[in-house]
Amino acid sequence: MARTPRKQSGKHQGINRRTLLIGGGAAAGLLLAWGVWPRSYQPNLNAGPGETIVNAFLKIDASGQIIVVVPQTEMGQGVTTVLPQILADELGADWRTVAVQSAPISPLYANTLLARAWLASDWTRLLGDAGDWAIGQYATRGALMLTGGGTSVPMFRDAYRDAGAAARVLLCKAAAARWAIPWESCDIQDGIISDGGARRMKIGDVVADAARFDLPDILPYRQGQDGRLSGQDLPRLDTPSKIDGSHNFTADIRLPDMVYASIRQGPIGDALLAGLDERAAGSVTGFLKLVRQERWVAAVASNWWAANKALDLSDPVFTLRGVPVSSGGIDDALEAAFAGSDGRRLYAQGDLAPVFEGATILASEYQVDAGLHLALEPQCATARVTDDGAEIWMATQAPGLARAAIADALGLPERAVTLYPLHAGGSFGRRMDWDAGVQAALLARAMGRPVQLLWSRLEDVVQDRPSAPAHARMAAKLGRNGAIEGWLAKVAAPCALTQTWARIADGVLPHVAAADAADRATRLAVAGMAPPYAIPNWAVDHFPTDVGLPLGFTRGNAHLHSAFFTESFVDELAHLSGMEAMSFRIQMLGGNPRLAHCLSTAASMGGWQGGIAGSGQGLSAHMMDGAYAAIMVEAAMNGDKLSVSRIVAAVDAGDQVNPDIARQQIESGLVYGLAYAMGASVPYERGLPTRAILGRMNLPRLADIGEVTVELMRSTADPAGVSDLAAPLVAPAIANALYTWTGQRMRSLPLVGAA
Repeated sequence: MARTPRKQSGKHQGINRRTLLIGGGAAAGLLLAWGVWPRSYQPNLNAGPGETIVNAFLKIDASGQIIVVVPQTEMGQGVTTVLPQILADELGADWRTVAVQSAPISPLYANTLLARAWLASDWTRLLGDAGDWAIGQYATRGALMLTGGGTSVPMFRDAYRDAGAAARVLLCKAAAARWAIPWESCDIQDGIISDGGARRMKIGDVVADAARFDLPDILPYRQGQDGRLSGQDLPRLDTPSKIDGSHNFTADIRLPDMVYASIRQGPIGDALLAGLDERAAGSVTGFLKLVRQERWVAAVASNWWAANKALDLSDPVFTLRGVPVSSGGIDDALEAAFAGSDGRRLYAQGDLAPVFEGATILASEYQVDAGLHLALEPQCATARVTDDGAEIWMATQAPGLARAAIADALGLPERAVTLYPLHAGGSFGRRMDWDAGVQAALLARAMGRPVQLLWSRLEDVVQDRPSAPAHARMAAKLGRNGAIEGWLAKVAAPCALTQTWARIADGVLPHVAAADAADRATRLAVAGMAPPYAIPNWAVDHFPTDVGLPLGFTRGNAHLHSAFFTESFVDELAHLSGMEAMSFRIQMLGGNPRLAHCLSTAASMGGWQGGIAGSGQGLSAHMMDGAYAAIMVEAAMNGDKLSVSRIVAAVDAGDQVNPDIARQQIESGLVYGLAYAMGASVPYERGLPTRAILGRMNLPRLADIGEVTVELMRSTADPAGVSDLAAPLVAPAIANALYTWTGQRMRSLPLVGAA
């Protein structure tokens, strides 16, 4: 990057002890100051001809089209259908008239739920509700728009419901005024306002008048189930354009006089551009220019293939300062962390010392490798920079932070940068980083014309910010009845989320962010390690370290390794206690009936045989943020090839708005988890991955997946996010299944080596 790192000085540096202790009073000065700041935010939407802005989440045009504004990035998870479905249901709209528009950057769309999960610390937890309030205010005032962690529906469900209810009330008031009747006698169904009798009116006929009326102090929600859209398997709004090819992703953007660029950024770590052969690049037809920065070089040409070819011929050379990342070095750093002084007990219940003292302790060690994102669409951004400002087209999970970084790189005020958020061709968390947007903007300024930057697949793999590698030392004491009396989990892992925040909020270079987080024990690195079972005495210790590999936001984040450690060890303990694996779990789930129901349902639907030798069946269960899931898999090893013939999942994630999309996300998570178990990781040597071709990463293909069954449990609880829920379950279930098949425990991920 060409930017000067804003180490601990950026406006998004987060909530910590320094920002909370103001004037000697814990949070008092800060809370008082925030309390007197202006807190009224108005929608900053643009209205087209005939459109009326109803509120921050809704516009309606004169023809009656419902335009729902969505601040969350669509990455294939269906958020641009589910959130509009909530609003349309409460409004009483005709689903055929609903359209979607991406939201501009505004405090009204801040994701305070993800901000609280991400930025909570010992200091904010110490303050309790005041700490949560402080993070919420920080996120709102900074327009911290974030997509991730399955938070879209839990965060915005009430806002969209209120937006739909408010629009329905205003429209009914406008129609009632024309009919000279009380507005309470009116309702809207299928986009038609009626008084319950013969009088009917289209929404578009009165929407211009509706904005002049006031809302009641308490919004009335729709009652009854007739004509309701919530809970129905409505078709996705983005499917038709994706089928016919009219859907625009970043690489589809075309601007007048636009050129194309490819980029090289050197090996992983503190790499500086040392030299290149500029004359060789000039031999490529269509080549225009090489643009050099301190840490990268890009070739610009009339088409991308020419740009990438010119870059290959220029053969850029980088100088790598520090120790090159390697798989051996990663493992050594993780093992050394256990003996370091930075380890810390983050979770504890009961008293382990008397339970373990003089007892026979059962122990096992596990490890997972870093998992790559490998989204279908590599990093890409299109930029146009003029004297008046900059325009950026890109898919981003943090548009406000991306815009701030681009403005900083160009030396412009944020108001001079317009960011057009696009749908992502997959992400799994990778679009939380904004590097490509900054690079495209710098290239457009250097060229004096629009530039579309597309990373090659090689570059996408080399510069990926994968999930955290981790080692675990698990220990437990079994009682005479087979129940777990004591449980200790020691986890050595860098914190990917701490690194990600430093990069995207403070502009810290990746290798610096990794080093800065090396001594910080945090709950984010061991999220999901708290056992869901009724164990009287247990503890979780985190041992932070820097493995030399910059890490990033991923699907499931730390739950990917946490569930593997926990559910694999529980299965081992069941075998050592002489109990069948499901019964062993169920006996400890009396206080967790929703997870117990999922587990028994998955086992029943899958025809659980008790984990007998040769069955090839395995179980796992996990819970995340109010969602519960269990799966049963049937797996086998044919030589050195893993085959998974069947996956049965039972999920309790509350009352889902669109059950079919929920199933899609769970199925997607299961396949993602299968990739995590089979491959999706690479060895590293001398600062580079040893493989970068997808076909050599042992990723699952359709023939490897087999039958997938998803059962959504009936629930009246509020809907929880499901995009991250299923992925962590697959690897431990397969490992447990392979134990019954081979008689050997597999304690490392990936479970099989890549070709």
